Amino acid sequence: MTTTLNRRAAAGAPASARVLPENAISDPAAAQRLRRSFAAVRVAFTWFGVRKSLSAEQKAQAAEHFGAEGQYLSAAKKLLDTKHEAFQQVTALRSQIVSYWKAVTLPYPDPGIRLIRQDDIEAFNTRLTQFRSELDAAVANLDDHFGQLRSAAADRLGRLYNPADYPPTLRGLFAVDFDFPSVDAPEYLARLNPELYQQERRRISERFDEAVRLAEEAFVGEFSKLVSHLVERLTAGPDGERKVFRDSAVNNLREFFDRFKHLNVRSNADLDRLVETASQTLSGVDPHIVRNSNSLRQQVTTQLSAVQSVLDGMLVDQPRRRILRQGRGNNGAGGEGAAA
Repeated sequence: MTTTLNRRAAAGAPASARVLPENAISDPAAAQRLRRSFAAVRVAFTWFGVRKSLSAEQKAQAAEHFGAEGQYLSAAKKLLDTKHEAFQQVTALRSQIVSYWKAVTLPYPDPGIRLIRQDDIEAFNTRLTQFRSELDAAVANLDDHFGQLRSAAADRLGRLYNPADYPPTLRGLFAVDFDFPSVDAPEYLARLNPELYQQERRRISERFDEAVRLAEEAFVGEFSKLVSHLVERLTAGPDGERKVFRDSAVNNLREFFDRFKHLNVRSNADLDRLVETASQTLSGVDPHIVRNSNSLRQQVTTQLSAVQSVLDGMLVDQPRRRILRQGRGNNGAGGEGAAA
């Protein structure tokens, strides 16, 4: 990955913070490290749809009310109250599963797939199995309220209510599955068609190069957002008043440092140094003391502002790279569309 610095931002940073040279190139060996140490993991959901399109006749009736033509109207009805506590418990678990999956993995160019450290697979399997049990229990609880939810829907939908839209039970209609698909060229191709086998190996090699770039972009984007938020909270307002900031502004950055250290494939030494600089800045820093010490607030703000200025430069090229990537890849997907 070639990174172009924002010269004006870099010029304003202290010399110690100007660690990213122009045209910095990611370590080409990082993709090999990624292939050796990581495996593909896929998470997918079975999810009962709570919206159903109106029939052509119903759309025509609705369109008539507005003096429109039914074929130009898109309309759907909501089958269940998704704000019901039992339903929200189910959807909250889905969000927790996706958040956990993304927190312990790196992106991969193919949609629905991410990369997990091989030595994390056992823990991942245990946690997802626990999530699956929790989801089954939440769905069972939702099913206990299903009759009540159907009755409420009948009252709210009026003539649009149709008993045929509802299954006898919701059990089995909400589920999470996960597997570890192979992302290597199948060995049988080497016997059947050696040339095609080599093409597939090159394609997969490019996919891992792309995965390294995606990981760098994700790390830089998240790092920049967290640093920017903390700097903004530590910077005094126009009339010098202190802004309120929560412990989470510091703790979230520390959690990022731990995750970066665990998942990092050392693809960009300059990014590594930036993370180390920010980590040292916050090492041993108590949010409560920062809150009440002007000198410490100023010190942390100055050091993190220098880090932020370099991160801003690292972000400059990302939209251009993304366009090139989408034009180059087979599907242009970024690996974030899984679990849907």
